[in-house]
Amino acid sequence: MDFPKKEDTVLVVIDMQERLMSAMPDLNSRVAVRNVRVLIEAAKVLGIPVLVTEQYPKGLGPTIEDVKESLGEGAAPIEKIVFSCARSPEFADAMKDLGRSSYLLAGVETHVCVLQTAIDLVNEGYTVHVPADAVVSRNDIDWQKGLELMGKAGATVGTTEAFLFMLLERAGTDEFKAVSKLVR
Repeated sequence: MDFPKKEDTVLVVIDMQERLMSAMPDLNSRVAVRNVRVLIEAAKVLGIPVLVTEQYPKGLGPTIEDVKESLGEGAAPIEKIVFSCARSPEFADAMKDLGRSSYLLAGVETHVCVLQTAIDLVNEGYTVHVPADAVVSRNDIDWQKGLELMGKAGATVGTTEAFLFMLLERAGTDEFKAVSKLVR
């Protein structure tokens, strides 16, 4: 297992849209939204680029306000109709432009778009990390099996906090202090 490195990682926020999120169990949804916001804020502190996708926004609506608020002005979601982000030409172009080899995936649904993105990225030779507490599905069995399948495919499944502290590597820095405040 490789630790994610801040200089080589991209955070991908997958399809956290109004209609999709309203179909998720309330508690699971709140936990995932909170952790995605923590990941976005930490990415800003650590200088990690963030890619955001929206699956068929005409039908599923835009990214939810809580996530948009964390992203800030100028965050332009990549629209897609394929389940795997990696199969979107616009996403592939953004990946190429960033030139990084490690991806931290968050969003919905665990067993569909997150899973297929993870599998494609692993198969393309990228390192993939998935915080289980920052992805969500409508049903627990789909969430559990989606995480299992990602692990079997070669992604590393962990938690938001575990990956953030891997990215930080050490205590006592300004980044550590800023990120520590986010996870409290």
